[in-house]
Amino acid sequence: MFSPILAEAATAHPEASGSFLDSLIEIGKTFAISGPGILAQIVNFSVVAYVLYRWGFKPVLATLAERQNKIESGLKYAEDMKAQLAKSQEESAALIKSAQLEANKIIEESRKTAKDFADKIQKEASERANDQFAKAQQAIELEQKKMLADARSEIARLVVTTTERVLAKKLTEADRASYNETAAKELTNV
Repeated sequence: MFSPILAEAATAHPEASGSFLDSLIEIGKTFAISGPGILAQIVNFSVVAYVLYRWGFKPVLATLAERQNKIESGLKYAEDMKAQLAKSQEESAALIKSAQLEANKIIEESRKTAKDFADKIQKEASERANDQFAKAQQAIELEQKKMLADARSEIARLVVTTTERVLAKKLTEADRASYNETAAKELTNV
């Protein structure tokens, strides 16, 4: 059957009817190629190709496409994460810088507050010392006045006693009392 096809092809194209067609016919006879055998092989090949495509290649191609999509989405996700990481690093650097500025501001305010507090404490201590010094001076003055008053009293008593002894021998009791009173009045007025 194959040979009539080749023969027909050779008659359809008379310029090709030479050596090429003859060699094809010769090859077909040598390998025992027949039309129904080739048709069966074509049908068998088509069935096997369909089965392989339907249940073999198609799932493999679907799996490959799915993996390719996963890889692409993974790469896209990695790039997104890289961009987010860079953005986060910039934000954290900005936050650190602002926190550092805030910390420096707080430190300066703390130093100023501490200096003001130390100045206030020093001023209060100085005022207390001055108050205590003034009170001590007043106490000294009061003590001095008391000592002078005590000294006057003691001097008056000694004068009276001495005067009594000197005058005791020559004066009467009434004269002595009068001199004592006069001396006591003069000493207390001084």
